Amino acid sequence: MSTAPSEPPARRAPTGAQIELRRDGASAVVTEAGAGLRSWCADGAELLDTFAAGAVADSYRGKVLAPWPNRIRDGRYVRDGVEHRLALNEPERGTALHGLVLDAPFAVVARSTHAVTLACDLRPRPGYPFALRVSASYELTAEGLEFALSATNTGDRPAPFGGGLHPYFAGRADNWVLEVPAATRVPVDERMLPSGPPVAVAGTADDFTRARHVGRRAIDTCLGDLARDGDGRARVRLARPEREIELWLDERFRFVHVYTADAVDDPARARAGIAIEPITCAPDAFNSGAGLEVLEPGASVTARCGLRAGRP
Repeated sequence: MSTAPSEPPARRAPTGAQIELRRDGASAVVTEAGAGLRSWCADGAELLDTFAAGAVADSYRGKVLAPWPNRIRDGRYVRDGVEHRLALNEPERGTALHGLVLDAPFAVVARSTHAVTLACDLRPRPGYPFALRVSASYELTAEGLEFALSATNTGDRPAPFGGGLHPYFAGRADNWVLEVPAATRVPVDERMLPSGPPVAVAGTADDFTRARHVGRRAIDTCLGDLARDGDGRARVRLARPEREIELWLDERFRFVHVYTADAVDDPARARAGIAIEPITCAPDAFNSGAGLEVLEPGASVTARCGLRAGRP
């Protein structure tokens, strides 16, 4: 008796299960691996410079950054008199970059048609001997897409923490008009590590307090001292003739990092996409303390931000 050949097992996406959210014509896709934001659509248009479901998330696209965003110098820092050494995942600059959950398996702990919360338990390890429960929540609301990043110290010693989100927005970076209500920037050296205290941006090329074109200049800048509205939110705005996007940040997101250098690193991308990263602390905060949270055992912290899309 002959038997039909069995079908090969379905290939698992590099970013794991794809969790789709829908509401009122808008949609978003969150990845199981790293709890990243792979897609955000409104009015039938993809608003993120994204990647295919079966592809790897290159250039940290849509990644959750925890328990630190950006870089730690030489992967080294000191807590309570003890030096800790992290793996250098950016060896060309000798830094530990963007945390420990980039591809970590997250579990869905709550889900509806328009919202999802995923969580990951970070166990003590060399370089980061602390225990954290990190959760990422996404919700499509009547206003747009909201994101919350939470951390709870599940260990028995104080734990340093910082976090962020790394979305890229679709469209050539130099076509966007950008407005960032930041009074200062973090100066950096050739390794993209802080080289001194914050400096004022007024009257410089990094002054986006009044909306202006991004232009052809590569930007890789952490901006701080954000002006906030009466609701405590800072608002970053991107605009082009057919689209406006607003990113709001609550008071836990103390900094915003603007990045266009991906296209410089890869000319074939033709400067496609600009990253606007809400982050809770400055680069190398494990050493400088700038914006760093130190969570006591049992303590939690939550940072919130949101995206809104509209037409001019």
